[in-house]
Amino acid sequence: MLHYITFPDWIKPEIIPGITFIRWYALMYIIAFGITYLLFRYQIKERKLQIKEDDIYNVFFWGIVGLIIGARLFAVTVYDRHGEFLKNPIIAFLPVSCENGGCQFTGFAGMSYHGGVIGCIIGVLIYTKIKKIDILEWGDLIVAGIPLGYTFGRLGNFINGELYGRVTTLPWGMVFPDARAKLPADDSWVKATAEKLGIEIPPSGMVNLPRHPSQLYEALFEGIVLWLAIWFLFRKRKPFKGFIIGTYIIGYGLIRFFIEYVREPDIGKFLFPFGEGKNAIYRLVSPWNFTLGQLLCFLMIIGGIASLLIFRHLSKRQELEAAEAKEKPDLKKLRKKIK
Repeated sequence: MLHYITFPDWIKPEIIPGITFIRWYALMYIIAFGITYLLFRYQIKERKLQIKEDDIYNVFFWGIVGLIIGARLFAVTVYDRHGEFLKNPIIAFLPVSCENGGCQFTGFAGMSYHGGVIGCIIGVLIYTKIKKIDILEWGDLIVAGIPLGYTFGRLGNFINGELYGRVTTLPWGMVFPDARAKLPADDSWVKATAEKLGIEIPPSGMVNLPRHPSQLYEALFEGIVLWLAIWFLFRKRKPFKGFIIGTYIIGYGLIRFFIEYVREPDIGKFLFPFGEGKNAIYRLVSPWNFTLGQLLCFLMIIGGIASLLIFRHLSKRQELEAAEAKEKPDLKKLRKKIK
């Protein structure tokens, strides 16, 4: 019986072996943006909206620029454990890693989803504000396609063998060759896990245990499942403009919050321990130990709920103003009749 899966050795980050600057991860991002764009255009055609081509291209351009800047800045500040960015800020946007006198192309290694969301919102908000475009109407159209595109971003993480989960004994647990740290077998739980899975402990005493393929969990639930719910359940039944935006923020935050329990968190100060096993980075021992990602997801959920309340209030106010504007001409006609 298979107790775990070994990460396939034929999966490489490079599309063409030996050419390091052509990577699957970058291609996955291009596919993600392309899918979001095509679904946006589909909705425009479906609803027969009259929208200028230049506005579509520009909104997506500035949204993508904001996303990349926000994702990278968040990654090198909020998630930087060693303060490297503060020492040398230019490294944030260098697609190379230089160590021991040599440099290697890595692309933008390290992108934060939450920072990307903030950056994208800022980029789109600035452009729509300048062009006097209805940000809520457009936002609903864009967001309706984002989860499906996001699926491919997480597949890119899987291909890179990064953002893997905590140790697991489930049969689909996967041994990632580039796991951040092999674990010491002199820890009782490490030894017990290895024995249970039939993994031989090497002479070094350090063993690489199977992890949750959390990238695939996220691709499935934060991507495909969330997209299906938004696209088929909420998209055509939204009660007011901005509803899809708020629903996505809440949905993503809620799903990601629970997936964070099986995703390996960053080491050290980015684990918020309130339960047992306060140093249990590599395994889940208490649901009261929260990660930075869970904190950000909790804030997303609160922000999404607040957004829905605000957008509903704005919708009702616009309806009232429209009703009042309609009544005024009728009132004028009535006054003329009286005269």
